Amino acid sequence: MSGSNDHIGTASRRYGKATIADAEALLRRGGLVAVPTETVYGLAADSTNAAAVAEIYRTKGRPDFNPLIVHVPDLHAATMLGQFNDLAVEFAETFWPGPLTLVVPKAVNCPVVPAVTAGLDTIALRCPAHPVMRELLSIPGLFLAAPSANRSGGISPTTADHVTRSLGDAVPLILDGGACEKGIESTIIAVDDGDYRILRPGPVTPAQLAAIAGKPAATSDRGTIEAPGQLLSHYAPAKPVRLDIETAQCDEYHIGFGAVPGDINLSAHSDLAEAASQLFAALHLAEASEKPRIAVAPIPDSGIGLALNDRLRRAASPR
Repeated sequence: MSGSNDHIGTASRRYGKATIADAEALLRRGGLVAVPTETVYGLAADSTNAAAVAEIYRTKGRPDFNPLIVHVPDLHAATMLGQFNDLAVEFAETFWPGPLTLVVPKAVNCPVVPAVTAGLDTIALRCPAHPVMRELLSIPGLFLAAPSANRSGGISPTTADHVTRSLGDAVPLILDGGACEKGIESTIIAVDDGDYRILRPGPVTPAQLAAIAGKPAATSDRGTIEAPGQLLSHYAPAKPVRLDIETAQCDEYHIGFGAVPGDINLSAHSDLAEAASQLFAALHLAEASEKPRIAVAPIPDSGIGLALNDRLRRAASPR
């Protein structure tokens, strides 16, 4: 039996040495644990346990063609799961621990179950920076598949409260590590021979990647789902969303940026990193408001703004 009925205490929101032990016990038994990372909260399970991975898909309502990211403690552990060429190693050594996911060919005898990679011959790997997740990953033999801890397609969670609102009793244990620092999912790149492609923009920008690779990313769209976050409608509130709006209508909750104040402002100083850290929290507030629609101020489409606009366009796409 997997973890949905294996409750230590329904959605226990606590973190400490004792809870790390509780979390390990749950994960070893095939259960689910919500864990903070520097990007968003993840819904973690043992990536080598088929029943546990199936429980992730069931709990999130996630389509099984959408692969999961596997979290590892370091590059050495990652090489047990994936094949790293020189460029992949360079990216990992530069940006790990941190908000970069690398999609590489699976290693021979990779122990991760096929459901994690959605049947692909590649695997998405990340070494996170958050101390709570790193403490879990320091436990020998735990490679954690961990998509965002929310219903599939909905707004990503950046606090333990967001996890509870989205998944409720379906999560036996939430390790509450406070608000996520970055507040937006990791950049995902696929490394193909000597080239790389950006599959999902995020906190690591195209300019930062190009500085390491010595060249810009290759064209990324192959018309197939290769990594999380590529569905057209994703990160979406239950309300309709309009983008690039400087003056909202009276029935719209207005998310501002810079000189556009709004009902809430992602960054009054036009700081894109600050805006990224606040985006999903602002969408949660907008969804909880009495206003039936949401409008979002214009955000520059450069640097981390590329990631912000990617999430917003998917949030605004018809379901």
